[in-house]
Amino acid sequence: MSARIFTAAASLLPLLAPTAASSYDLVKEYSGDSFFDGWSFYGNFDNLTNGDATFLSSDENKDAQLAYVDSSTSHAIIKVDNTTNVPFNEKRNTIRIASEDRYDIGSVFVADMYHVPYGCSVWPAWWSQAPDWPTGGEIDTFEGVNMVTMNQMALHTEEGCTQNSPSQSSTLVNSTDCNYQANENEGCVVTDPETQSYGEAFAKAGGGVWVTEFAETGISIWFYQRSDVPDAISSNSSSIDTSSLGTPVANWPTGGCDIDTYFEAQSLIFDITLCGDFAGADNVFAETCTGYCYEDYVVGDGSAYNNAYFDIASVRVYGASGTNVVVGGDSAAAPNAEWGLGSLLTAAGLLLGVAL
Repeated sequence: MSARIFTAAASLLPLLAPTAASSYDLVKEYSGDSFFDGWSFYGNFDNLTNGDATFLSSDENKDAQLAYVDSSTSHAIIKVDNTTNVPFNEKRNTIRIASEDRYDIGSVFVADMYHVPYGCSVWPAWWSQAPDWPTGGEIDTFEGVNMVTMNQMALHTEEGCTQNSPSQSSTLVNSTDCNYQANENEGCVVTDPETQSYGEAFAKAGGGVWVTEFAETGISIWFYQRSDVPDAISSNSSSIDTSSLGTPVANWPTGGCDIDTYFEAQSLIFDITLCGDFAGADNVFAETCTGYCYEDYVVGDGSAYNNAYFDIASVRVYGASGTNVVVGGDSAAAPNAEWGLGSLLTAAGLLLGVAL
């Protein structure tokens, strides 16, 4: 997949009513010492987005310890190798994991994090996709590159899915066509205007929580910085009612994209790659970083990656009350699986967001 630089446009959208009320019950929790149970490690170089990175296998990670549970906090850490001296023409080790179970329409994913990866050349994401992408679609809840200050969210689908009349708080709409064949897989992208949704500001604010509702009525994403996390989420409740969460930051209603048609059960994915089609694109990289992506950051002693890590308190999955949303197997972690994480937002869009 080649990167395409596009100009992100901000659309002033009316704040409509929140999405339909729904009640969900806890079906799976990834946390504590057992956090990494039920995840598959990719175990291959980044043959998906041309990143200068090697994603370790589970066995390789046992020695490298780039994915582990911090004994002092019981939080899961997923990081880039920041201690190895990488010579020119070699890649740096990092992690990509995907849930072995998939979660169907009628799910809510709640990710509580205290730190997300950032830094020049760094391209992290928290997202999901169906195993036969682009069939079955993709949901990007968290994604950023280099030293940007705001998170972007997106869908990627087959032709026919668009964002139409969303009920959302963000007015920063980069694109509305979710078709992976349009604009070189740009996707339908919404940027969060909250500067504490990414990078150093996210960490200084104590992190935050993302809530992704994957429903027949549409797909919605909420973000709460630590001080604003509602009781319904911070209490680790066994159920959640999305009608209590207020207006989502981003929303893709079924009116523009029939969820039953374009989406199937999703594997949950964390990954951090380096440079590649997005973070390493010359114009994108130069907006927030100096020098050369690979030569000045990937190569060398690794100190550039001291902040390139996820610190995750938990991931909780809820299912619509009275339904079974868990689908076993078919993880999206296997090498050579399709990768839909290609939503490319430009610094022009980012700067526009800051200005607003």
